Amino acid sequence: MSVYKLGLTGSIGMGKSTTASMFRDAGIPVFDSDAVVHELYGPGGKAVSLIETAFPGCIENGAVSRAKLSAALASDPGGFDRLNAIVHPLVAQTRHEFLRQAELEGEALVVFDIPLLFETGGEAGVDGVLVVTAPAEIQRDRVLARDGMTLAKYNQILSRQTPDAEKRLRADFIIDTSEGLEAARKAVDDLISKLKHETNQASD
Repeated sequence: MSVYKLGLTGSIGMGKSTTASMFRDAGIPVFDSDAVVHELYGPGGKAVSLIETAFPGCIENGAVSRAKLSAALASDPGGFDRLNAIVHPLVAQTRHEFLRQAELEGEALVVFDIPLLFETGGEAGVDGVLVVTAPAEIQRDRVLARDGMTLAKYNQILSRQTPDAEKRLRADFIIDTSEGLEAARKAVDDLISKLKHETNQASD
């Protein structure tokens, strides 16, 4: 039986991480690309020496200093392409191993939690895309409530993300997280049932 690969994405403050947790709670394997990057950047991570070569001075105590790397990228716009060329293949390798394990365990559905799914062309590697969304004013209030967040930082992050309206147009499924946790959880459960049913039918 083939595994249905659902790509989960959404702009900052839209509730993507909370939605990913709902899939986990329902027993669905979730590949968290941010967590993988965190591991790659950590002590002994596969990306550390490569980033030190590309961005000298960005390593502290054997790990990538996100603050120093952010500062280096801020003064070198072309640096994002160099960084992506290092990180994306390593993430892809880990994702391949995750999927292989899910297939061995007979899973019908897995979720790839990828913040920059559209920006990196990641939609080509999944069977369907779920976009989590919320009205712009709710998104803004959620993000600005975070520690250390400023309007300038928020706008900079948004400028690097595909606009929410475009994400929704390109989505196969949409969950509006502004309607409350219970409504979002029901939407997740309904989608799981739908996709598992379709996957099982296709394999019959």
